[in-house]
Amino acid sequence: MRRLNIKANATFVFAFFYAFTVGTGAFAQSKKQPGNSAYLFAYFTGNTKAEESIRFAVSEDGYRYKALNNNEPVISSAEISSTGGVRDPHILRGADGKTFYMVVTDMVSAKGWDSNRAMVLLKSNDLLKWTSSIIDVQKKYPNQEHLKRVWAPQTIYDPAVKKYMVYWSMKHGDDPDKIYYAYANADFTDLEGTPKQLFFSPTNGSCIDGDIIYDKGKYNLFFKTEGNGNGIKKAVSNELTKGYVLVDKYLQQTTDAVEGAGVFKLNNADEYILMYDVYTKGRYQFTKSKDLNTFKVIDEEISMDFHPRHGTVMSITVQEENRLLSKWYSAKSVLSGAQNPSIKHYNIVIDSVGKTAFLPVNSGTDLKAFDPQFSKFAGVNIKPAGKVDFSKGTVTYTVKIGDQAAETYAIAAAVNNNPVLNGYYADPEILYSNQTSKYYLYPTSDGFTGWSGTYFKTFSSPDLVNWKDEGVIVDLNKDVSWAKKNAWAPTAIEKKVNGAYKYFYYFTAAQKIGVAVADHPAGPFKDSGKALISKRPAGTKGGQEIDPDVFTDPKTGKTYLYWGNGHMAVAELNADLVSIDTNSIKVITPDKTFREGTEVFFRNGKYYFLWSENDTRSPDYGVRYGYSDSPTGKITIPEDNLILTQLPDQAIYGTGHNSVIQIPGKDEWYIVYHRFTRPKGITMGESAGYNREVCIDKMEFDENGGIKKVVPTLEGIKPIK
Repeated sequence: MRRLNIKANATFVFAFFYAFTVGTGAFAQSKKQPGNSAYLFAYFTGNTKAEESIRFAVSEDGYRYKALNNNEPVISSAEISSTGGVRDPHILRGADGKTFYMVVTDMVSAKGWDSNRAMVLLKSNDLLKWTSSIIDVQKKYPNQEHLKRVWAPQTIYDPAVKKYMVYWSMKHGDDPDKIYYAYANADFTDLEGTPKQLFFSPTNGSCIDGDIIYDKGKYNLFFKTEGNGNGIKKAVSNELTKGYVLVDKYLQQTTDAVEGAGVFKLNNADEYILMYDVYTKGRYQFTKSKDLNTFKVIDEEISMDFHPRHGTVMSITVQEENRLLSKWYSAKSVLSGAQNPSIKHYNIVIDSVGKTAFLPVNSGTDLKAFDPQFSKFAGVNIKPAGKVDFSKGTVTYTVKIGDQAAETYAIAAAVNNNPVLNGYYADPEILYSNQTSKYYLYPTSDGFTGWSGTYFKTFSSPDLVNWKDEGVIVDLNKDVSWAKKNAWAPTAIEKKVNGAYKYFYYFTAAQKIGVAVADHPAGPFKDSGKALISKRPAGTKGGQEIDPDVFTDPKTGKTYLYWGNGHMAVAELNADLVSIDTNSIKVITPDKTFREGTEVFFRNGKYYFLWSENDTRSPDYGVRYGYSDSPTGKITIPEDNLILTQLPDQAIYGTGHNSVIQIPGKDEWYIVYHRFTRPKGITMGESAGYNREVCIDKMEFDENGGIKKVVPTLEGIKPIK
């Protein structure tokens, strides 16, 4: 009998066990994962070429994620792809437990959704340095002349053949997208054999974004359906490469459009996370399950300091986490990741050269005993810890990350009431409700490339400083039949109809103007069922029918609707306030500075007209004004009528598209406007025009009724009493 080397055999047993519990794509998801204590999230961020690149984030619990490398690419798309852009990264630990594999779509979406034919295979031994190979399916394989696109590749280890299977969706001609597979070669630099069909929907709909998870002896193939309903479904098989049977129900826990399903198992727990990209809303949704059949939304438990698109999460060890942090985490990342909810997180200012930081906080924050709650990972040490006194000036903090040299920052904190809302919003309309004795903001939901938002929210406040999110009040996909895109620039008015308050909400959708009605300023609003304004006024050329404003003349009681980009138009609303007197349509464009965003109000016998000039993506987007003796013009233009513009020494840019509010019973006025997100907006190029935030400052008049120049501030206003 041959004697066993116990030490060597034990090593073999451990390696075999590790490969099956941590490394095998197929089986890793169903077992506990010893030694893994953190998570790596690989993702991309959007549809511009700069956003189509691989980024990494880490988490220690699978719920709270921090971007690495300041949310910048960790791998150059230009160096690894044929198109200059990559999307949909899928990352996998190898069967040996120490090699990592990643596959991505080789694509720049600006060239068209049917423009790509390739994927990229990547391999690494340390998660830091990657080798890559481009696989052009159309060039590699015969009979691919009708191939339109190659999307969302993923990989999984097949223990039966001891190879990595790569699977992806392809579309040929007018056929729907189908999921195919092929095995990678031993070096993970090419595909072997001809691609075979893995799954085709029995409903004859498209199948994209496949993700296979092995659990309890079954392979679960999650995928997105298209064509006949859009959402996440799954098919199940006993074998990896065949026999998938559709489970015909949607698994996403939202009625919004979704894609990019990614499933991962929580470390040392018998629970799975199903996450997906709610791409029309610019957010991710996370759900949890114990059986991969029923899922519960856990969004309130999730936090991310970035906005991912289609990506995947992989379990990692603390050593791997520290390696990633040492390479791509920074003191700036630690400080910008402050978690205290009193901090306006979008507006933290960090000077990495001067080693200073500023934390803007909400009104009412106690700065005498304030803990910023800086992000802490196992390899990060920051001192002092806990509550400190910021009321007397800057506080010195020391940050040490892994093998990096310690850095010292002087950090200050102060109340900044601008912006007034958390997150990206623009084109703010403001209303005071006599029914509730509160103020309401009705903005455009921003943060979407190309202004592609599809819903509106409202916010309420008793004092113009402290605002409550009242939720979505109009969702184009659910509530509007005549338009499904470009939800922009609303306006609203309160009226008493037969003794009861009614709220008329005019909004832009698909470059048309509609109206919805509610009994409460926070809704629910019901759309009228058709566009109110859908054609250009006679005599105008170009421009758009957007940016409505509603105004009731206190002299006559008549109500008017104003609108237009490139031209200012006005029409009298009929008594029902949901239709216009078409014979009253008139173009009253004040001068060549007019771009959009009309705002009309009345004070001391004068009708004031405010508008925005230049492009909302321009730093010098600003507000001008004129006045008239009539709500329908002619508009007189005073000299030096630019009343709101950029303030570069405070890094305030793009100040425009305003509304105005008068405090009831007082000659006290405030201007509500948007600006580029601060401080990073000015560095974002045209994207700054999609990432805007709402501010409020005081507006004053001179002795002749002229509007004084408004100085945009960081501090904002104090609560109104």
